[in-house]
Amino acid sequence: MATANYDLNEIKRRMHGAIQVLKQELAGLRTGRASPGMLDPVQVEAYGTHMPLNQLATISVPEPRMLAVQVWDKSMVHAVEKAIINSNLGLNPATEGQVLRLRIPELNQERRKEMVKIAHKYAESARVAVRHVRRDALDLLKKLEKDGKISEDDHTRMSAEVQKATDELVAEVDRTLAGKEREIMTV
Repeated sequence: MATANYDLNEIKRRMHGAIQVLKQELAGLRTGRASPGMLDPVQVEAYGTHMPLNQLATISVPEPRMLAVQVWDKSMVHAVEKAIINSNLGLNPATEGQVLRLRIPELNQERRKEMVKIAHKYAESARVAVRHVRRDALDLLKKLEKDGKISEDDHTRMSAEVQKATDELVAEVDRTLAGKEREIMTV
């Protein structure tokens, strides 16, 4: 019997949040293959504020190693170009009217290894986030048992549920990382 304060689905939802963040971070890692997500971190100085690039342009992948950025407002082309150059992504746009073409350079082995290290850091952050959720849930269960709201048996059973969810999510982090690592090393 679960109490109102303990909700396994909510705990799992919070843990899945860490996986979503990991997937977004990994999508931003350049692998030598073009992906519109590579430009997600690019902020453009536009209309007196900083805006994400995808709010000013359509990003497409016309070729496996090329991105095309179709800027909607002609007056923003220079600002978008400048933002891409200053983004530290190592991309140099070739501008043709309102379309910026970005050729994705080949990755050398050293750069690939650096990217794998970064991917490992992202994955470790996700694992830590999942474990923090587990710790919060286990602390709550201890408190509920101490306050007499759940029995020792309920505490043991619910703790096992939380640990099982944690193990599943950490395994998903590891699978996600392994997939990204393969992608980085074999492009």
